[in-house]
Amino acid sequence: MKYFAVIGVGRFGYSVAKTLSEMGCQVLVIDSSEDKLRQLEGIVTQVVQADATDEKALRAAGIKDVDAAIVAIGQNMEASILVSLILKELGVPYIVSKAINQLHAKVLKRIGCDRVVLPEEEMGARVARSLVSPNVLDELELSEKVGIYELRVPDAIAGKTLGELDFRKKFGLNVIAIREEEGNLNTVPTAETKLSKGSTIFVIGDEENIERFDKLVKKMEKGK
Repeated sequence: MKYFAVIGVGRFGYSVAKTLSEMGCQVLVIDSSEDKLRQLEGIVTQVVQADATDEKALRAAGIKDVDAAIVAIGQNMEASILVSLILKELGVPYIVSKAINQLHAKVLKRIGCDRVVLPEEEMGARVARSLVSPNVLDELELSEKVGIYELRVPDAIAGKTLGELDFRKKFGLNVIAIREEEGNLNTVPTAETKLSKGSTIFVIGDEENIERFDKLVKKMEKGK
């Protein structure tokens, strides 16, 4: 079972901590505010009231035992950078830090954070892509170019098998799972697996191939 630390309980930190917990992960939450921590009591594994810029406090909270840490400190850029540095020096295997602007993000990358997120910018980009590509329901960025996308099964390909569609050759995408309309998740789809209307597919690929998928599906719909 993965063990995560979330440092800072604003809207972003609360959402990350709650979601990780709901996914069955162990979650340690650290914040200096008792009121903010109270929101997550009974939801996450452990809450610790401490000043995260204090290395001794982080050690005492057991930060060295986590698999990854998410620095979700709000507007205090100095504290965010300092905490990220301390985590790096303590040897936390994977560090994700929230940035409030591009300059902040640049500094966090320079000090060695494994991933830097700008929540507002990323959400804005996601909303824009969902408007242009209506088949994309959700996405998870794996790198600057590649992500996991949840796609609605369009009418044009419903009723066909993965073998008939040949996703890799035709769309440049790899299908890794299918969620049926009733909620069942098939994590080992085969060439004989048939796509049904109302289900969704999870694929690995880049934005260019997602756009290619949209264009080819539209052509298939016009050809019907």
